[in-house]
Amino acid sequence: MTDTPINSELPPSLTVSKQDNGQSCVTLSGSWNLRNLSINTSIQQQIKQLATNKSQSWDITSVDVLDSVAALLLWRAWGEQLPSQLNIKPEHQSLFDRWQAQQLPVIEATPFGFSVVVDYCRQTLVGFWSQLLSVLILLGQLLLDGLYLIWHPQAIPWAEIFITIYDAGVRALGITALVGFLIGIVLSYLSALQLKTFGAEVYIINILGLSIIRELGPLLAAILVAGRSGSAITAQIGIMRVTEELDALSAMGISHSLRLILPKVTALAIVMPLLSTWTSAAALIGGMFSAQNTLDISYQQFLVQLPDVVPLVNLFIGLGKSTVFGLMIALIACHFGFRIKPNTESLGSETTNSVVAAITVVIMIDALFAILFMGIGMP
Repeated sequence: MTDTPINSELPPSLTVSKQDNGQSCVTLSGSWNLRNLSINTSIQQQIKQLATNKSQSWDITSVDVLDSVAALLLWRAWGEQLPSQLNIKPEHQSLFDRWQAQQLPVIEATPFGFSVVVDYCRQTLVGFWSQLLSVLILLGQLLLDGLYLIWHPQAIPWAEIFITIYDAGVRALGITALVGFLIGIVLSYLSALQLKTFGAEVYIINILGLSIIRELGPLLAAILVAGRSGSAITAQIGIMRVTEELDALSAMGISHSLRLILPKVTALAIVMPLLSTWTSAAALIGGMFSAQNTLDISYQQFLVQLPDVVPLVNLFIGLGKSTVFGLMIALIACHFGFRIKPNTESLGSETTNSVVAAITVVIMIDALFAILFMGIGMP
């Protein structure tokens, strides 16, 4: 009685033969799997050497067993592409189809030239125009909502307005006062160093008064509100998009502009002049503190001379700018909030774009006010 071998698999083998057309053909047979290949390592080197000849044909129809490891070995030996002349069983073809499907597409480098620059500028202008048009549409809808509320005062969203005033105004008092106070100290100290060289220490009141009340106070408050409250508004609307709350409001027939945009725009238009005054006062206090320590200018002298060297119209210019700042910050924040798609990546990118755009617009509006009121309010 003879023993039957437990393993009836044939070892992997290959033969190279000449065809009638003179080309060589590599024929594979046996069981090509991980266990057999780990035992017979020399056959792997033979495969790599034979695969260097791209013109020869391959025949693997005699292969009894072919697993994914052996298929990957052949795939890499062939340069991650199937030979032009290949005979293969249909059941083995699916293994190579999987590796071929996972192959990354080749990205061709785009040559840099004048046309690329023109196309980039064109896309930038088109994007800017579409963004501007969307903001104008929001502004127009806001005006229509305002006219509607004039005839229907019972529909004014007082709760949303007061909540936004508290979040954007009351909760921002601490950071705006701190930043204003420190900026006042820095500006007063640097100005004192220059004024001492000319013996004109008393003019520090003129410098601090005009620069803070007319420019730095409103601008600092607007930048802080844009980074703090503007990003919060954008993220809030974006979260409502992700959680489908905006769709729920539309299904219930509730206007997005009336319940979301109008309260935020109204609240920031009210809050910004107050925050501007608060920030300017903190900056002037910091400036007085620094002036008293560096130039021996008393607090009483500072407060008495300040109304004489800074005309009252500068305060009104600062308050007017602040109202426009609050209006634009809220509009831009709402605009980018409604652009957010229901995914976390869009939420982060649009929130960043909202802050950058709001700060940029604030600086542009400040420059425009400086040009328009250049000869007004100067002593």
